[in-house]
Amino acid sequence: MPHPLYVAFVWHQHQPLYKSRDRSSASTSNQYRLPWVRLHGTKDYLDLVLILERYPKLHQTVNLVPSLILQLEDYIAGTAFDPYLTVSLTPTEQLQREQQQFIIANFFDANHHTLIDPHPRYAELYHQRQERGAAWCLDNWQKEDYGDLLAWHNLVWIDPIFWDDPEIAQWLQQGRGFTLSDRQRIYSKQREIISRIVPQHRHMQKTGQLEVTTSPYTHPILPLLADTNSGRVAVPNMDLPNYRFQWAEDIPRHLQKAWELYEDRFGQVPRGLWPSEQSVSPEILPYIIKQGFNWIVSDEAVLGWTLKHFFHRDGAGNVIEPELLYRPYRLQTAAGDLSIVFRDHRLSDLIGFTYGSMPPKRAAADLVGHLESIAHQLKHHQEGDRTSLEQPWLVTIALDGENCWEYYPQDGKPFLENLYQTLSNHPHIKLVTVSEFIDAFPPTATIPGEKLHSGSWVDGSFTTWIGDPAKNRAWDLLAAAREVLAQHPEATEENNPEVWEALYAAEGSDWFWWFGEGHSSNHDAIFDQLFREHLCGIYQALNQPVPPVLLRPVEIHAAPADHRPQSFIHPNIDGMGDEQDWDKAGRLEVGGARGTMHQSSTVQRIWYGVDHLNFYLRLDFKTGAKPGQDLPPELNLLWFYPDRTMHNSPAPLVDLPEQSPMNYMFHHRLEVNLLTQSVHFQEAGEHYQWHPRASRAQVALERCLEVAVPWADLQMPPDYPLRLVLVLADEGRFQQYLPENALIPIEVP
Repeated sequence: MPHPLYVAFVWHQHQPLYKSRDRSSASTSNQYRLPWVRLHGTKDYLDLVLILERYPKLHQTVNLVPSLILQLEDYIAGTAFDPYLTVSLTPTEQLQREQQQFIIANFFDANHHTLIDPHPRYAELYHQRQERGAAWCLDNWQKEDYGDLLAWHNLVWIDPIFWDDPEIAQWLQQGRGFTLSDRQRIYSKQREIISRIVPQHRHMQKTGQLEVTTSPYTHPILPLLADTNSGRVAVPNMDLPNYRFQWAEDIPRHLQKAWELYEDRFGQVPRGLWPSEQSVSPEILPYIIKQGFNWIVSDEAVLGWTLKHFFHRDGAGNVIEPELLYRPYRLQTAAGDLSIVFRDHRLSDLIGFTYGSMPPKRAAADLVGHLESIAHQLKHHQEGDRTSLEQPWLVTIALDGENCWEYYPQDGKPFLENLYQTLSNHPHIKLVTVSEFIDAFPPTATIPGEKLHSGSWVDGSFTTWIGDPAKNRAWDLLAAAREVLAQHPEATEENNPEVWEALYAAEGSDWFWWFGEGHSSNHDAIFDQLFREHLCGIYQALNQPVPPVLLRPVEIHAAPADHRPQSFIHPNIDGMGDEQDWDKAGRLEVGGARGTMHQSSTVQRIWYGVDHLNFYLRLDFKTGAKPGQDLPPELNLLWFYPDRTMHNSPAPLVDLPEQSPMNYMFHHRLEVNLLTQSVHFQEAGEHYQWHPRASRAQVALERCLEVAVPWADLQMPPDYPLRLVLVLADEGRFQQYLPENALIPIEVP
């Protein structure tokens, strides 16, 4: 029987618990520290399924985390207030100076390319702050400026799908002169949109177009609740917290509360579970099975570790062994069986991190092209010359359903419309819910439950949430509070629900994500505070003294100097060094930060990062520095490929020092002329020769130097590690290399 290629999209909708537990004032009981539930609620949850509803042949899965639903319900009820909302509803003539400072600092929290620049008045205020500074704004802005900024920050987080609403259309056209009454109506419109989210999902699930799934109650990492030592499965030498956290009994609590909330809101029982952070381990499977779930989802890295197989990809980024990844598996345990699907990590990341920087039609065509290539590979691997798929294969694309759209034009609407229209008309691709596929084609491939790897969607490990000194300190604080609760068996969920809610909140994964190295935001200190507030809530609900350590931050939240890239980046190559474009890039301090050699360096800082299309590099120079006068006029990017057999040659420069890494052999060289901003690309060949090659590298030099090098130039396969060193030269004569005594580590995504 011929089959189409089945594709399951799974969108994960989640926000941390922003509700404060500070009991110092009765008025704080419904205070939220940050506004993202409200703002994402108006921009990202409802529109995603409303667009899908226009294409009834397409079926998808959406995961709504219970703690997100509860926070949305607070805003619907009008009982949730966050600092952004409070000042938005304050008459501008009553704003205190401290509130004005808060507005100037925080009301541009949006991607300015997509959410600010398209709106002239909002862009005007943004560029005043960027070019003249916050102090100038504080001294010169009038109440009309604050009123407009308060309105626009709330308006741009309303999805474009709602812009045909007469009131919203009028506000967008009005542009300026917003009153308190306008801002109050905008807030009412936000609540109105948010109130439709769960009913719309419930309706589309009843029609069969949508499957709604759930996650553990407050999004904890279940394997680490069972045993923090599970961190050493993937990283045997991991530094662990001082106190081993082993509270597997909390796992069924989280699952049951999620189950009951889902049953109440959706009128049926859930079938699928998105384990928080797609984290799984053998120990948690019996709890999931006993609760009644039919299937779970995880990442291809977990499958690779389980099968002891690395998923190689071809030059186009497609998996070479598709038969292993594109199918559900049956996990066999003594408690029963459980189906599991594994997402294609790269396809998910393309949507999450790269397609927003491409024209919508081209991005949609690229994704469909990958799916067609997968189908072609699967057909090619069949016996005989059959031109259709003889087995049902399932490609799972599973990702965060909210944060990526901020980087897309019109919040992703043109991309999704192009994609859905193409897929609706495609004769050989069919979108299904996970349950639809498993019901029709029960998994035939099996994995013994005890063989399942313990890991998450990040590299198949737990290093994002444990192992770092700050993360470990947080686990120790949680372990101490959990032990105190265990010493009070009289505190049950029935007679002391407050203590258990505080515990569940503190067990959430998000706090550990932000602690330590790896991830950072402007709100790190607030996440630290919220985590400690939840822990304090445990002691306070038990009438126990709060340990003094919980009154101090878990870590010092200073901006790190050198750090690795935190996410994909998509900078505009214009030489302006836009701060938003590079805020997730890796950074290396050079001038005055790395010893005597660079104390007078004209190059002050190196930024670097990647997406699926390019490698990006930025150099910051001393103010006023000019190529050919204050710094050498030639910049060489020299690429070194460890452990790869290929033709390599010494750098073609005179006066190279005989020391590493200058005495390495390199395979690619991109020379940038800083005077003309032209490029010359070469590849090493036989007999230590260099040969010219075509390049589509982009270069711009204004406030800083920005470079984009397409991966197509380097022709390295995905997941391949490579190293880069920068060399400044004058007429081919070596002058200086950067960074000192090191290579910049990069991995092709």
